[in-house]
Amino acid sequence: MKDQKIPVYNGIALPDRVQKKDSIAQKDIESFLLYMEKRHSVRDYSTRSVPEEIIQTAIATAGTAPSGANRQPWYFVAVSNKEMKHKIRLVAEEEEKTFYSGGAGDEWLAALEPIGTGVSKPHLTDAPWLIIVFAQRYGISKSGVKQKNYYVPESVGIAMGMLITALHHAGLVCLEHTPNPMKSLGTLCGRPPNEKPVMIIPVGYPADNATVPEVAKIKKPLSEILTVFS
Repeated sequence: MKDQKIPVYNGIALPDRVQKKDSIAQKDIESFLLYMEKRHSVRDYSTRSVPEEIIQTAIATAGTAPSGANRQPWYFVAVSNKEMKHKIRLVAEEEEKTFYSGGAGDEWLAALEPIGTGVSKPHLTDAPWLIIVFAQRYGISKSGVKQKNYYVPESVGIAMGMLITALHHAGLVCLEHTPNPMKSLGTLCGRPPNEKPVMIIPVGYPADNATVPEVAKIKKPLSEILTVFS
């Protein structure tokens, strides 16, 4: 067996980055907070179309996320095809029947009650786009060698957060639907067995009569999510 060449660290000068004075940084981050407070998870979608280029750019933004050992263990499938969206909805609703008929447990269902979720998922066909996010349990090198991925849930979670933020920045709304387990989703999307679907994100513009759960606007104050040692 030939010795494998071990990659070595090769440092380069820090590429382009944004540099700001503290006063400007504080002003900008406060503005960004107000901007992100206008982000909402929406289930009611307009029929207005969304250009594919916007979806591609949002996903490209997600692809800039940091990841364990830079493995980038994610893959995205964007679907606008009506027939395929219908198939995905049917599979999702079939699994939701099991979930809401007792599979989730009383405590979980009670927690979801104020959110207003249920078996019916019209947003999966109403939204002009679905973005299915896959997590790669392990990678395959260009030469076909199996590679271990590191911190997969954390890495994919960061990428999804950046994707949701990018979609909001484009003036779009979305919803975070977690397939559980929707094993057939990989087959529907033509993905290999090393990839697991972790989220379906309907994307589009809100319907004129769109609503959000009142409880969704209740966020924990900073004092409940932060401890500072200085």
